[in-house]
Amino acid sequence: MKRGIVTLLGLFLIAAVSLVMAQAGPGGGGRRGARNYNPATETTVTGTVENVTQLTGQRGSAGTHLTLKTDQGEYDVHLGPASYLSAQQFTFTKGDKLEVVGSKTKVGGKDALIARQVTKDGKTLTLRDEQGFPKWSRAATPAK
Repeated sequence: MKRGIVTLLGLFLIAAVSLVMAQAGPGGGGRRGARNYNPATETTVTGTVENVTQLTGQRGSAGTHLTLKTDQGEYDVHLGPASYLSAQQFTFTKGDKLEVVGSKTKVGGKDALIARQVTKDGKTLTLRDEQGFPKWSRAATPAK
């Protein structure tokens, strides 16, 4: 009887740990959507849009990327799902002047920014919270 209870408790513990690990996602911390965003590398850049690209992600949805030319060089700016930008009534075209707040990173050896906020023509689009969690996620923090 004791052995059965110990086995059952062991299985329960394994299941609980597995559940916690699954919720944490590959980047850990339970904030899967923020796994590539590092607040410690956050910077603000201004520049001109050179190119707008829609890339199909792993889940089949289109993500919007910009090539932003700045005084510091060019950045590949990762915005978010095209559907989210459209719902926020934000569009981007070549020649737009932008201010981008985002997490600096490298993708494929190139400088990139995972955008948290983008300001264009005096209007600000907030894409992520201060920790980088996407606003389009079902688990996103409520708007303030």
